[in-house]
Amino acid sequence: MSNESGNSSGASSARARGRAVGVPKRCWCGELVVSLMSKSTANPYRRYFWCAFAAEKRLSNDNHTYKWVDEALLDEVEALSFRIGKLEQTNLAERGEEEKKLKSLN
Repeated sequence: MSNESGNSSGASSARARGRAVGVPKRCWCGELVVSLMSKSTANPYRRYFWCAFAAEKRLSNDNHTYKWVDEALLDEVEALSFRIGKLEQTNLAERGEEEKKLKSLN
């Protein structure tokens, strides 16, 4: 992928080393991930995360971490929504148990 990032207008492709869920911090190679902006006509000004090593070397068609920022943030929101749902279920279950204990004391 070049700094131009004309790869695709759709979803980031899943890489051979696995797909990072959420905002990637490091590439599989150990390098930090940097945020860049696409200059392609297909994705003008669209931000993406890319392995710092691959970005510096301007590698294309590599298997280093690459992910659109909007997809990464959507992953984060979905993960948080799931966690909130689980916490709400736990809270309701605990509240129900407390009510049963209070009724048994009366």
